[in-house]
Amino acid sequence: MTNWQHPNFHAYFPAGNSYPSILGELMESALGCIGFSWAAAPSCTELEIVVMDWLGKAIGLPEDFLHCSGKGGGVLQGSASESVLVSMLAARHRAFKTHRLSSSTRLVAYCSMLAHSCVEKAASLCNVRLRQLEPDADFGLSGETLRQAIEKDIHDNLIPFFVCATLGTTSICSFDNLPSISDALSSLKGMSETPLNIWLHVDSAYAGNAFICPEFQHLLLDGIEEVDSLEFNANKWLLTNFDCGCMWVRDRLHLEDCLSVDPLYLKHDHQHLTADFRNWGIPLSRRFRSLKLWFVIRRFGLTGLQKHIREQVRLAKKFTKLLQKDTRFEQIGKTRMGLVSFKLKGENELSERLLGVINNSGQLFMVPAKVKHNYVIRFCVCSTSTTNSDIERAWNVISYHADHVLADEIIEMTLCPGELSPADLATNSFLFPCKDNSQGDEHEAVPDLIRSRSTVGQPFRRPFRRYSTSELSHRLLYRSISSAARLQSLTPTSNTPHKTTQLRLDTILNALKKERPF
Repeated sequence: MTNWQHPNFHAYFPAGNSYPSILGELMESALGCIGFSWAAAPSCTELEIVVMDWLGKAIGLPEDFLHCSGKGGGVLQGSASESVLVSMLAARHRAFKTHRLSSSTRLVAYCSMLAHSCVEKAASLCNVRLRQLEPDADFGLSGETLRQAIEKDIHDNLIPFFVCATLGTTSICSFDNLPSISDALSSLKGMSETPLNIWLHVDSAYAGNAFICPEFQHLLLDGIEEVDSLEFNANKWLLTNFDCGCMWVRDRLHLEDCLSVDPLYLKHDHQHLTADFRNWGIPLSRRFRSLKLWFVIRRFGLTGLQKHIREQVRLAKKFTKLLQKDTRFEQIGKTRMGLVSFKLKGENELSERLLGVINNSGQLFMVPAKVKHNYVIRFCVCSTSTTNSDIERAWNVISYHADHVLADEIIEMTLCPGELSPADLATNSFLFPCKDNSQGDEHEAVPDLIRSRSTVGQPFRRPFRRYSTSELSHRLLYRSISSAARLQSLTPTSNTPHKTTQLRLDTILNALKKERPF
């Protein structure tokens, strides 16, 4: 079992959990209602309306997105992936009516290359084309890039109909430039004979939770004028158990027009007076999700939830400071929320090897991502019990294993099979004895044994034991290995295959004088 609530779990994103949420789910299971319509479960529908307006006001949404406006409103979906699919279905349905289409082959959707894979899946299910556009230097989709792609597709007689802007990408928590995207879509409305009516959806599955904090709201509200729908998963960062995807739409008629199926057995006398959430999503049957969210909000309050988010952001920034002090690493992107993405400088293989060693050790758990050809390691503050000491311990684990991976890389570069003799390749270990340290020899710290478990023809990838020694001694060790492998003048004292090959230290030291400094 993977313990998602452990303070050393830093993979994916947080999985919300709290006692009020658990009690809410317990009560939901005890009630056992199926809230597909107001008539089937009035309290289920009414509480969902109340809670979604609470949250909408908390993140600063315009009134158009609230139930109290009579036009838009919020609904609880299973996940952000479901919300993206529902939005794209509604957008496609609107495009069919606007352009009088009988097929979706000309329809085009757009997103950043860093957008979540659910956008690609939704496009596949909707049978539409998807343009995954190159992000800018800040790893966000710009309005200019989007505008150029749309203009090209219009010129090719295609129909742009949907844009997914991501606020808080999965890979590095970067943000698409929502203001410039909104400006671009606004400027394109009168470009074709048939008015372009492109649906703009905002996917903020993780970072959207932080918009309850006033200091983060500008990331959403700057550019919201052209937004048709948005969502985030309360089950990620608002201490609420899965599943609890919060979605808002500016005009609910687009959802109902696309998704309504109204057989006689589902009709009731009040269906034109209130929302029937079965017409706002894919499934008919719906859980009483709003109950656990209501419990959480009532128990912690807006202030308590803000405190939780701010604390995890602070811990992520603490980790960032530790990372930036180590010149062996580089951060990819900025630390805006609770996610830090980084890599070892050099080839991607180094970071990949480092992550594998760390995860296999069982001390931490992290996952990778690919960002502009960079293999990055994602460190996300996930657990509510994570503290300063956990962050420091995590960094010590990462730094410790980085030492070994980089040392292993040096050995691999210097001890490559093509430079060793057949007798050397046939052996399974190489013994490098050090001088007796009883007289305080200056080379006291050179380890006496370095073992490699490589087989014939395979590179030396296993990290060796790191002894507690001075930096000078380590550098001497690395150069000794390099010299021993490359200089033909070095002759093993034993040429017998399948046995330990010994190299005299004095011969190594003489070779060092001929080599450039480390």
